[in-house]
Amino acid sequence: MSIIIMLLLLSVLVLVHEAGHFLAARFFKIKVEKFGFGLPIGPTLYETQWGDTKILIHAFLLGGYVAFPDDEKDCELEKDSPERFSNRPVYQRAIVVSAGVFANIVCAFAFVFLTAFLWGSMPSGKYDIYVNDIIAPKTENIWQSGIQKRDKIVKINGSKIDNTFSLLNFIQLSKTDDGKIDESAALNNFIELKNFNPALLKDEVVPKDVAVQLPQQKLEEPVKIEDKVLKGMKKYKNSWASLTKSQEKLRDKLKGKSVYVSDGKYTLNDIAYALSDNSRPVNIQVERNGKIINLLPILTNKKGLIGIKLEAKEMLIPTKTPKSILTTGTKYLYDNTYMMVYGLYQIFTGQIPLKDLHGIIAITKVGGDIIDNNGIFSGLLLIAIISMDLAIVNFLPIPALDGGHIMFLLIEKLRGKPINEAIIEKIGNAGFLFLILLMFFVIFNDVFGLITKKF
Repeated sequence: MSIIIMLLLLSVLVLVHEAGHFLAARFFKIKVEKFGFGLPIGPTLYETQWGDTKILIHAFLLGGYVAFPDDEKDCELEKDSPERFSNRPVYQRAIVVSAGVFANIVCAFAFVFLTAFLWGSMPSGKYDIYVNDIIAPKTENIWQSGIQKRDKIVKINGSKIDNTFSLLNFIQLSKTDDGKIDESAALNNFIELKNFNPALLKDEVVPKDVAVQLPQQKLEEPVKIEDKVLKGMKKYKNSWASLTKSQEKLRDKLKGKSVYVSDGKYTLNDIAYALSDNSRPVNIQVERNGKIINLLPILTNKKGLIGIKLEAKEMLIPTKTPKSILTTGTKYLYDNTYMMVYGLYQIFTGQIPLKDLHGIIAITKVGGDIIDNNGIFSGLLLIAIISMDLAIVNFLPIPALDGGHIMFLLIEKLRGKPINEAIIEKIGNAGFLFLILLMFFVIFNDVFGLITKKF
Protein backbone atom coordinates (compact mmCIF):
# COMPACT_ATOMS: atom_id res chain seq x y z
CA MET A 1 0.00 0.00 0.00
CA SER A 2 2.85 2.40 0.82
CA ILE A 3 4.35 1.82 -2.65
CA ILE A 4 0.95 2.49 -4.26
CA ILE A 5 0.65 5.70 -2.23
CA MET A 6 4.13 6.71 -3.35
CA LEU A 7 3.30 6.07 -7.02
CA LEU A 8 0.11 8.12 -6.71
CA LEU A 9 2.03 11.01 -5.14
CA LEU A 10 4.64 10.89 -7.90
CA SER A 11 1.84 10.90 -10.47
CA VAL A 12 0.50 14.07 -8.89
CA LEU A 13 3.88 15.76 -9.54
CA VAL A 14 3.75 14.85 -13.24
CA LEU A 15 0.17 16.12 -13.56
CA VAL A 16 1.03 19.34 -11.72
CA HIS A 17 3.99 19.97 -14.01
CA GLU A 18 2.01 19.46 -17.22
CA ALA A 19 -0.97 21.38 -15.81
CA GLY A 20 1.40 24.34 -15.35
CA HIS A 21 2.19 24.32 -19.08
CA PHE A 22 -1.47 23.79 -19.97
CA LEU A 23 -2.88 26.60 -17.81
CA ALA A 24 -0.22 29.09 -18.91
CA ALA A 25 -0.93 28.27 -22.56
CA ARG A 26 -4.67 28.67 -22.12
CA PHE A 27 -4.10 31.97 -20.27
CA PHE A 28 -2.44 33.33 -23.42
CA LYS A 29 -5.14 31.68 -25.58
CA ILE A 30 -2.65 29.26 -27.15
CA LYS A 31 -4.34 26.09 -28.33
CA VAL A 32 -3.24 22.86 -26.60
CA GLU A 33 -3.68 19.93 -28.99
CA LYS A 34 -2.89 17.12 -26.52
CA PHE A 35 -2.45 16.67 -22.77
CA GLY A 36 -0.63 13.37 -22.24
CA PHE A 37 -0.03 11.51 -19.01
CA GLY A 38 2.86 9.14 -19.59
CA LEU A 39 5.12 9.02 -22.65
CA PRO A 40 3.77 8.06 -26.11
CA ILE A 41 5.65 4.77 -26.10
CA GLY A 42 3.53 1.67 -26.51
CA PRO A 43 -0.30 1.53 -26.32
CA THR A 44 -2.66 4.31 -25.21
CA LEU A 45 -4.77 3.19 -22.25
CA TYR A 46 -7.36 5.98 -22.33
CA GLU A 47 -8.33 8.80 -24.66
CA THR A 48 -11.00 11.49 -24.48
CA GLN A 49 -11.71 15.00 -25.76
CA TRP A 50 -11.96 17.95 -23.40
CA GLY A 51 -12.85 21.08 -25.32
CA ASP A 52 -10.17 21.60 -27.97
CA THR A 53 -7.70 19.33 -26.16
CA LYS A 54 -7.29 15.58 -26.50
CA ILE A 55 -6.55 13.91 -23.13
CA LEU A 56 -4.45 10.72 -23.30
CA ILE A 57 -3.12 8.23 -20.76
CA HIS A 58 -0.27 6.07 -22.06
CA ALA A 59 0.90 2.69 -20.81
CA PHE A 60 4.42 4.05 -20.28
CA LEU A 61 3.55 6.20 -17.27
CA LEU A 62 7.03 7.58 -16.54
CA GLY A 63 6.41 11.16 -17.69
CA GLY A 64 3.95 13.44 -19.39
CA TYR A 65 3.66 16.10 -22.08
CA VAL A 66 1.62 18.96 -23.52
CA ALA A 67 1.46 19.11 -27.34
CA PHE A 68 0.72 22.28 -29.29
CA PRO A 69 -0.66 22.58 -32.85
CA ASP A 70 2.87 23.29 -34.04
CA ASP A 71 3.81 19.72 -33.07
CA GLU A 72 1.11 18.19 -35.29
CA LYS A 73 1.80 17.91 -39.06
CA ASP A 74 -1.90 17.54 -39.91
CA CYS A 75 -3.02 20.53 -37.81
CA GLU A 76 -5.87 22.48 -39.44
CA LEU A 77 -4.89 25.85 -37.93
CA GLU A 78 -3.55 28.46 -40.34
CA LYS A 79 0.22 28.95 -40.29
CA ASP A 80 -0.22 32.53 -39.03
CA SER A 81 -2.91 31.65 -36.46
CA PRO A 82 -2.38 33.38 -33.08
CA GLU A 83 -3.44 30.10 -31.45
CA ARG A 84 -0.18 28.52 -32.59
CA PHE A 85 2.57 28.44 -29.97
CA SER A 86 5.26 29.55 -32.43
CA ASN A 87 3.33 32.70 -33.37
CA ARG A 88 3.33 34.14 -29.86
CA PRO A 89 5.95 36.58 -28.53
CA VAL A 90 9.11 35.11 -27.02
CA TYR A 91 8.20 36.21 -23.50
CA GLN A 92 4.82 34.40 -23.67
CA ARG A 93 6.43 31.21 -24.95
CA ALA A 94 9.06 31.45 -22.22
CA ILE A 95 6.35 31.77 -19.57
CA VAL A 96 4.48 28.75 -20.95
CA VAL A 97 7.67 26.66 -21.06
CA SER A 98 8.67 27.75 -17.52
CA ALA A 99 5.19 27.24 -16.08
CA GLY A 100 5.75 23.51 -15.44
CA VAL A 101 8.84 24.24 -13.38
CA PHE A 102 6.99 27.03 -11.54
CA ALA A 103 4.10 24.64 -10.84
CA ASN A 104 6.46 22.06 -9.32
CA ILE A 105 8.04 24.73 -7.09
CA VAL A 106 4.58 25.86 -5.91
CA CYS A 107 3.66 22.20 -5.37
CA ALA A 108 6.79 21.65 -3.26
CA PHE A 109 5.96 24.58 -1.00
CA ALA A 110 2.32 23.45 -0.78
CA PHE A 111 3.30 19.94 0.37
CA VAL A 112 5.76 21.31 2.93
CA PHE A 113 3.36 23.89 4.37
CA LEU A 114 0.51 21.36 4.42
CA THR A 115 2.69 18.88 6.30
CA ALA A 116 3.84 21.53 8.78
CA PHE A 117 0.22 22.52 9.40
CA LEU A 118 -1.23 19.00 9.76
CA TRP A 119 1.74 17.47 11.65
CA GLY A 120 2.29 20.46 13.91
CA SER A 121 6.06 19.99 13.63
CA MET A 122 8.83 19.63 11.10
CA PRO A 123 11.96 17.47 11.09
CA SER A 124 15.15 19.38 11.78
CA GLY A 125 17.35 16.79 10.11
CA LYS A 126 19.20 16.48 13.43
CA TYR A 127 19.03 13.68 15.97
CA ASP A 128 19.87 13.12 19.60
CA ILE A 129 21.98 9.94 19.68
CA TYR A 130 21.86 7.87 22.87
CA VAL A 131 23.71 4.77 24.07
CA ASN A 132 20.89 2.23 24.36
CA ASP A 133 23.09 -0.66 25.51
CA ILE A 134 26.72 -1.84 25.70
CA ILE A 135 27.00 -5.25 24.06
CA ALA A 136 30.76 -5.59 23.59
CA PRO A 137 32.55 -8.55 25.22
CA LYS A 138 33.99 -7.66 28.63
CA THR A 139 37.49 -7.90 27.15
CA GLU A 140 36.92 -4.92 24.83
CA ASN A 141 38.41 -1.59 25.89
CA ILE A 142 35.07 0.24 25.64
CA TRP A 143 34.39 -0.99 29.18
CA GLN A 144 37.35 1.08 30.39
CA SER A 145 36.22 4.23 28.55
CA GLY A 146 33.64 5.27 31.17
CA ILE A 147 30.67 5.07 28.79
CA GLN A 148 27.26 4.34 30.33
CA LYS A 149 23.77 3.48 29.15
CA ARG A 150 21.62 6.53 28.34
CA ASP A 151 24.67 8.68 27.63
CA LYS A 152 23.93 11.19 24.88
CA ILE A 153 26.75 11.26 22.31
CA VAL A 154 27.64 14.89 21.62
CA LYS A 155 30.97 14.86 19.77
CA ILE A 156 33.43 12.43 18.20
CA ASN A 157 37.02 13.52 17.59
CA GLY A 158 35.90 17.12 18.09
CA SER A 159 33.08 17.02 15.49
CA LYS A 160 29.48 17.56 16.54
CA ILE A 161 27.33 14.43 16.14
CA ASP A 162 23.66 14.93 15.27
CA ASN A 163 22.94 11.84 13.15
CA THR A 164 23.86 8.16 13.13
CA PHE A 165 25.47 8.47 9.67
CA SER A 166 28.18 10.76 11.10
CA LEU A 167 28.80 8.51 14.08
CA LEU A 168 29.09 5.33 12.01
CA ASN A 169 31.39 7.12 9.57
CA PHE A 170 33.86 7.90 12.35
CA ILE A 171 33.75 4.38 13.78
CA GLN A 172 34.10 2.60 10.42
CA LEU A 173 37.01 4.81 9.38
CA SER A 174 38.73 4.07 12.71
CA LYS A 175 38.76 0.32 12.05
CA THR A 176 41.66 -1.51 13.72
CA ASP A 177 44.29 -3.03 11.40
CA ASP A 178 42.54 -1.78 8.27
CA GLY A 179 45.69 -1.83 6.13
CA LYS A 180 45.69 1.98 5.82
CA ILE A 181 48.33 4.24 7.36
CA ASP A 182 49.50 7.84 7.47
CA GLU A 183 52.75 8.30 5.57
CA SER A 184 53.95 10.66 8.31
CA ALA A 185 53.53 7.90 10.93
CA ALA A 186 55.53 5.49 8.77
CA LEU A 187 58.29 8.11 8.42
CA ASN A 188 58.44 8.67 12.19
CA ASN A 189 58.58 4.91 12.80
CA PHE A 190 61.38 4.57 10.25
CA ILE A 191 63.39 7.31 11.96
CA GLU A 192 63.03 5.53 15.31
CA LEU A 193 63.91 2.17 13.76
CA LYS A 194 67.00 3.68 12.16
CA ASN A 195 68.09 5.17 15.49
CA PHE A 196 67.68 1.78 17.20
CA ASN A 197 69.28 -0.13 14.31
CA PRO A 198 71.80 2.24 12.63
CA ALA A 199 73.46 -0.51 10.56
CA LEU A 200 70.28 -1.30 8.62
CA LEU A 201 69.39 0.51 5.39
CA LYS A 202 65.89 1.63 4.41
CA ASP A 203 65.25 -0.56 1.35
CA GLU A 204 67.70 -3.37 2.05
CA VAL A 205 66.17 -6.69 3.10
CA VAL A 206 67.11 -7.35 6.72
CA PRO A 207 69.27 -10.50 6.77
CA LYS A 208 67.71 -13.63 8.24
CA ASP A 209 68.02 -14.13 12.03
CA VAL A 210 69.11 -10.50 12.59
CA ALA A 211 67.34 -9.04 15.65
CA VAL A 212 65.64 -5.70 14.93
CA GLN A 213 64.96 -3.46 17.92
CA LEU A 214 61.39 -2.09 17.63
CA PRO A 215 60.08 1.26 18.92
CA GLN A 216 56.99 1.28 21.11
CA GLN A 217 53.88 0.87 18.98
CA LYS A 218 51.64 3.95 19.01
CA LEU A 219 48.01 4.60 18.23
CA GLU A 220 47.28 6.22 14.87
CA GLU A 221 45.93 9.76 14.62
CA PRO A 222 42.16 10.12 15.20
CA VAL A 223 40.05 10.44 12.05
CA LYS A 224 39.04 13.96 11.02
CA ILE A 225 35.97 14.40 8.78
CA GLU A 226 34.78 17.67 7.24
CA ASP A 227 31.18 18.86 7.71
CA LYS A 228 30.01 18.20 4.14
CA VAL A 229 31.05 14.56 4.46
CA LEU A 230 29.26 14.25 7.80
CA LYS A 231 26.09 15.60 6.20
CA GLY A 232 26.31 13.06 3.38
CA MET A 233 26.93 15.76 0.77
CA LYS A 234 30.42 14.60 -0.12
CA LYS A 235 32.37 11.36 -0.12
CA TYR A 236 35.21 10.97 2.34
CA LYS A 237 38.67 11.10 0.83
CA ASN A 238 41.98 10.59 2.59
CA SER A 239 45.67 10.52 1.75
CA TRP A 240 46.34 7.25 3.53
CA ALA A 241 48.77 4.73 2.07
CA SER A 242 47.84 1.04 1.79
CA LEU A 243 49.90 -1.83 3.14
CA THR A 244 50.79 -4.72 0.86
CA LYS A 245 49.55 -8.20 1.78
CA SER A 246 53.04 -9.15 2.98
CA GLN A 247 53.25 -5.98 5.10
CA GLU A 248 49.89 -6.87 6.67
CA LYS A 249 51.24 -10.32 7.61
CA LEU A 250 54.31 -8.64 9.11
CA ARG A 251 52.05 -6.25 11.07
CA ASP A 252 50.35 -9.21 12.74
CA LYS A 253 53.74 -10.76 13.60
CA LEU A 254 54.97 -7.57 15.29
CA LYS A 255 51.98 -7.13 17.63
CA GLY A 256 53.19 -6.71 21.22
CA LYS A 257 56.86 -7.30 20.37
CA SER A 258 59.86 -5.14 21.24
CA VAL A 259 62.28 -7.18 19.10
CA TYR A 260 61.71 -8.76 15.69
CA VAL A 261 63.95 -11.58 14.53
CA SER A 262 64.11 -11.23 10.76
CA ASP A 263 63.06 -14.08 8.46
CA GLY A 264 64.93 -12.48 5.57
CA LYS A 265 61.84 -11.21 3.73
CA TYR A 266 61.35 -7.58 4.81
CA THR A 267 63.14 -4.25 4.64
CA LEU A 268 63.36 -1.66 7.39
CA ASN A 269 60.80 0.37 5.47
CA ASP A 270 58.41 -2.62 5.46
CA ILE A 271 58.78 -2.85 9.24
CA ALA A 272 58.09 0.90 9.59
CA TYR A 273 54.87 0.54 7.51
CA ALA A 274 53.74 -2.56 9.44
CA LEU A 275 54.25 -0.81 12.80
CA SER A 276 52.16 2.15 11.63
CA ASP A 277 48.95 0.16 11.11
CA ASN A 278 47.32 -0.03 14.50
CA SER A 279 44.13 1.48 15.92
CA ARG A 280 42.71 4.96 15.42
CA PRO A 281 41.21 6.07 18.74
CA VAL A 282 37.58 7.20 18.80
CA ASN A 283 37.39 10.13 21.23
CA ILE A 284 33.77 10.45 22.33
CA GLN A 285 32.25 13.29 24.31
CA VAL A 286 28.90 12.55 25.99
CA GLU A 287 26.27 14.42 27.95
CA ARG A 288 25.19 12.77 31.20
CA ASN A 289 22.82 14.34 33.71
CA GLY A 290 23.37 17.73 32.12
CA LYS A 291 27.18 17.50 32.29
CA ILE A 292 29.64 17.10 29.41
CA ILE A 293 32.06 14.22 29.94
CA ASN A 294 35.09 13.29 27.83
CA LEU A 295 35.42 9.50 27.72
CA LEU A 296 38.74 7.67 27.51
CA PRO A 297 39.69 6.76 23.90
CA ILE A 298 37.75 3.80 22.49
CA LEU A 299 39.30 1.38 20.00
CA THR A 300 37.24 -0.39 17.36
CA ASN A 301 37.69 -4.02 16.38
CA LYS A 302 38.74 -5.24 12.92
CA LYS A 303 35.11 -5.06 11.73
CA GLY A 304 34.83 -1.39 12.68
CA LEU A 305 32.58 -1.98 15.70
CA ILE A 306 32.86 -0.67 19.25
CA GLY A 307 30.03 -2.73 20.75
CA ILE A 308 27.14 -0.37 21.54
CA LYS A 309 23.50 -0.21 20.51
CA LEU A 310 22.26 3.23 19.54
CA GLU A 311 18.95 5.00 19.89
CA ALA A 312 18.26 8.01 17.67
CA LYS A 313 15.53 10.54 18.44
CA GLU A 314 14.88 13.15 15.78
CA MET A 315 14.67 16.71 17.01
CA LEU A 316 11.36 18.14 15.75
CA ILE A 317 10.67 21.84 15.29
CA PRO A 318 7.16 22.89 16.48
CA THR A 319 5.00 24.55 13.81
CA LYS A 320 1.95 25.70 15.71
CA THR A 321 1.63 29.22 14.28
CA PRO A 322 1.30 30.51 10.70
CA LYS A 323 4.68 32.25 11.05
CA SER A 324 6.45 29.10 12.22
CA ILE A 325 4.83 27.09 9.40
CA LEU A 326 6.10 29.55 6.79
CA THR A 327 9.60 30.08 8.22
CA THR A 328 10.32 26.46 9.18
CA GLY A 329 8.81 25.08 5.97
CA THR A 330 10.77 27.51 3.81
CA LYS A 331 14.03 26.74 5.60
CA TYR A 332 13.41 22.99 5.25
CA LEU A 333 12.91 23.34 1.51
CA TYR A 334 15.86 25.72 1.12
CA ASP A 335 18.26 23.37 2.94
CA ASN A 336 17.21 20.36 0.90
CA THR A 337 17.27 22.31 -2.37
CA TYR A 338 20.81 23.47 -1.61
CA MET A 339 21.86 19.86 -1.10
CA MET A 340 20.23 18.83 -4.39
CA VAL A 341 21.97 21.60 -6.35
CA TYR A 342 25.27 20.68 -4.73
CA GLY A 343 24.61 17.05 -5.65
CA LEU A 344 24.04 18.02 -9.30
CA TYR A 345 27.32 19.93 -9.24
CA GLN A 346 29.06 16.80 -7.96
CA ILE A 347 27.49 14.69 -10.71
CA PHE A 348 28.60 17.05 -13.49
CA THR A 349 32.11 17.34 -12.03
CA GLY A 350 32.45 13.56 -11.70
CA GLN A 351 32.60 13.54 -7.89
CA ILE A 352 29.55 11.25 -7.80
CA PRO A 353 29.95 8.19 -10.06
CA LEU A 354 27.20 7.34 -12.55
CA LYS A 355 26.58 4.02 -10.78
CA ASP A 356 25.13 6.04 -7.89
CA LEU A 357 22.44 7.64 -10.07
CA HIS A 358 18.96 6.32 -9.33
CA GLY A 359 15.45 7.00 -10.55
CA ILE A 360 11.77 6.18 -10.30
CA ILE A 361 12.13 2.58 -9.08
CA ALA A 362 14.54 3.51 -6.28
CA ILE A 363 12.46 6.56 -5.37
CA THR A 364 9.30 4.44 -5.15
CA LYS A 365 11.03 1.78 -3.05
CA VAL A 366 12.73 4.22 -0.68
CA GLY A 367 9.61 6.42 -0.49
CA GLY A 368 7.45 3.40 0.33
CA ASP A 369 9.87 2.38 3.08
CA ILE A 370 9.81 5.92 4.49
CA ILE A 371 6.00 5.93 4.58
CA ASP A 372 6.02 2.47 6.20
CA ASN A 373 8.56 3.39 8.87
CA ASN A 374 7.91 7.08 9.51
CA GLY A 375 4.35 7.72 8.36
CA ILE A 376 2.60 9.64 5.61
CA PHE A 377 3.95 13.04 6.68
CA SER A 378 7.53 11.96 5.99
CA GLY A 379 6.31 10.69 2.61
CA LEU A 380 4.73 14.07 1.83
CA LEU A 381 7.99 15.85 2.66
CA LEU A 382 9.89 13.47 0.38
CA ILE A 383 7.43 14.26 -2.43
CA ALA A 384 8.00 17.98 -1.82
CA ILE A 385 11.75 17.49 -2.23
CA ILE A 386 11.23 15.39 -5.38
CA SER A 387 8.94 18.11 -6.78
CA MET A 388 11.68 20.69 -6.26
CA ASP A 389 14.20 18.28 -7.77
CA LEU A 390 11.98 17.89 -10.87
CA ALA A 391 11.83 21.67 -11.19
CA ILE A 392 15.62 22.02 -11.01
CA VAL A 393 16.43 19.13 -13.37
CA ASN A 394 13.76 20.23 -15.89
CA PHE A 395 15.29 23.70 -16.04
CA LEU A 396 18.73 22.40 -17.03
CA PRO A 397 19.70 23.60 -20.54
CA ILE A 398 19.34 20.13 -22.07
CA PRO A 399 17.38 19.74 -25.35
CA ALA A 400 13.99 18.02 -24.81
CA LEU A 401 13.79 19.49 -21.29
CA ASP A 402 12.14 22.81 -20.42
CA GLY A 403 15.54 24.39 -19.87
CA GLY A 404 16.55 23.40 -23.40
CA HIS A 405 13.49 25.16 -24.84
CA ILE A 406 14.28 28.27 -22.79
CA MET A 407 17.83 28.16 -24.18
CA PHE A 408 16.47 28.15 -27.76
CA LEU A 409 14.12 31.05 -26.94
CA LEU A 410 17.00 33.10 -25.52
CA ILE A 411 19.04 32.44 -28.67
CA GLU A 412 16.03 33.50 -30.78
CA LYS A 413 15.68 36.71 -28.76
CA LEU A 414 19.39 37.52 -29.15
CA ARG A 415 19.38 36.74 -32.91
CA GLY A 416 16.16 38.63 -33.50
CA LYS A 417 14.75 35.74 -35.54
CA PRO A 418 13.71 32.10 -34.91
CA ILE A 419 16.16 29.22 -35.23
CA ASN A 420 15.58 26.92 -38.20
CA GLU A 421 12.89 24.41 -37.19
CA ALA A 422 14.75 21.49 -38.76
CA ILE A 423 17.80 22.24 -36.61
CA ILE A 424 15.68 22.50 -33.46
CA GLU A 425 13.96 19.21 -34.32
CA LYS A 426 17.27 17.40 -34.83
CA ILE A 427 18.74 18.75 -31.60
CA GLY A 428 15.50 18.00 -29.75
CA ASN A 429 15.44 14.41 -31.05
CA ALA A 430 19.06 13.94 -29.97
CA GLY A 431 18.22 15.31 -26.53
CA PHE A 432 15.18 13.05 -26.27
CA LEU A 433 17.28 10.02 -27.25
CA PHE A 434 19.85 10.98 -24.64
CA LEU A 435 17.16 11.18 -21.96
CA ILE A 436 15.71 7.80 -22.96
CA LEU A 437 19.16 6.18 -22.79
CA LEU A 438 19.82 7.86 -19.45
CA MET A 439 16.46 6.64 -18.16
CA PHE A 440 17.23 3.02 -19.09
CA PHE A 441 20.68 3.36 -17.49
CA VAL A 442 19.10 4.67 -14.29
CA ILE A 443 16.49 1.89 -14.32
CA PHE A 444 19.33 -0.64 -14.61
CA ASN A 445 20.98 0.98 -11.56
CA ASP A 446 17.67 0.81 -9.70
CA VAL A 447 17.08 -2.87 -10.49
CA PHE A 448 20.68 -3.75 -9.64
CA GLY A 449 20.33 -1.81 -6.38
CA LEU A 450 17.18 -3.78 -5.50
CA ILE A 451 18.82 -7.12 -6.29
CA THR A 452 21.93 -6.28 -4.24
CA LYS A 453 19.78 -4.75 -1.45
CA LYS A 454 21.52 -1.40 -1.77
CA PHE A 455 18.31 0.34 -0.64
